[in-house]
Amino acid sequence: MAELDLRELLAARAGSTLDSHARSINPQFVRLLRTIGFDRSWSRAEGAYFFDSQGERYLDMLGGFGMFNVGRNNPRVRAVLEQALELDLPGRVQLGVTTLPAILAERLLALAPPSVGKVLFTSSGTEAVESAIKLGRAATGRARVVTADHAFHGLTLGSLSATSAGEFSSRFQPLLPGFTRVPWGDLDAVERELRSEDVALVMLEPIQGKGLNLPPAGYLEGVQALCRRYGTLFCVDEVQTGFGRTGKMFALEHWGLEPDLIPIAKSLSGGYVPSGALLLSDRVFDAVFDSLENALAHGSTFAPGDLAMAAGLATLHELEQQQLVAHSAALGAELLARTQPLVDRFDVVKAVRGLGLMWAIEFGEPESGRLAWQLVEKAQRGLFSQLVVVPLFQEHRVMTQVAGHNVNVIKVLPPLVFSADDLDWFVGALEETLEGAQRLGRSAVGFALKMAKAGAAAQLRR
Repeated sequence: MAELDLRELLAARAGSTLDSHARSINPQFVRLLRTIGFDRSWSRAEGAYFFDSQGERYLDMLGGFGMFNVGRNNPRVRAVLEQALELDLPGRVQLGVTTLPAILAERLLALAPPSVGKVLFTSSGTEAVESAIKLGRAATGRARVVTADHAFHGLTLGSLSATSAGEFSSRFQPLLPGFTRVPWGDLDAVERELRSEDVALVMLEPIQGKGLNLPPAGYLEGVQALCRRYGTLFCVDEVQTGFGRTGKMFALEHWGLEPDLIPIAKSLSGGYVPSGALLLSDRVFDAVFDSLENALAHGSTFAPGDLAMAAGLATLHELEQQQLVAHSAALGAELLARTQPLVDRFDVVKAVRGLGLMWAIEFGEPESGRLAWQLVEKAQRGLFSQLVVVPLFQEHRVMTQVAGHNVNVIKVLPPLVFSADDLDWFVGALEETLEGAQRLGRSAVGFALKMAKAGAAAQLRR
């Protein structure tokens, strides 16, 4: 019997990937890629780089939306996965347990704050968030969930109900009832909601991914204190900020937080296997899984799979052995120091902010060139950012993203293996691109209007 040969299969489709995707998966996404000039044929990836079919190297400042903290195709994580495959592990016994999930759970809990004592594995970040909502409601007997403006917690229905972005949710109404959003950074608004003592949990990202909004001083600590006062669970969503992204293993360490619920995912498996988890307090666990009858009150068919567990153990080992968390802190500080002067150098740059290797640059109307700016922004708010993202990619082979809908913010989440030479590459490319974008010449305005007409700009704000 002939064996499947992936190399042969891929070689036969070389050059037709976009067309194949358009035919059978998502033609509108392919149309978007072609409109903005991101229609490359990718051949491989390694560490912080992509390589296209022509052998050109690109710097990955997107990191799979924060999925590849230990680098793309990390060889040591791959070697552990190969070991797992060779061992013929039992996988999901369903009515039984295997060894690897307990080992990974123990190691995760050793890294987490003492407020959590159990791990519930999932297959994704949005599933971890859904678990936090579901278990938090059951544990407290309350129905309401409070989140913040500009929040992003996922795209399945429960997570979407906690997400503030209307561009994702407006077409899928009605969402789940019982969700309330308050202004980010407003402690008084949180307390007004909690006084009624009917809120099951407050769910916040420690750093908001949409816009990369850092918390005001005392805000997260204050929310935690209010939750304790009113008997509300505190949930810190670490799906994007976890595993060294901000220069700490978990971002909550920057503020000494001890939440009841911590959704994690993305880089948990090094980007190889879909994997996530909810870290939860013993109090929450015991209130939900409170009897033999309720021993299986919540679960997931593919989680915890042995391959995902092996990848998770390898990822934690890699973060430790390569000292990637400390590297993120040091190189992130250097990135911030190198780019904050752009605020004074370029009239269009209003702010540069970040923590570890989670970094953003924000643009605003310049004193000079106002008419061109207003023309671009009238066509579509937040469109100026595309005049930076697109040439960074097309002219400098640097992949970045816009950090939200209707905001002029670009965010980067490079793999933590990002080097000092990569930093030079990115900063040099950014400076040169800003020189051209700030001038807002006729060709740039024309391109921006073309993108707005095609609807491409809105689609880029993942």
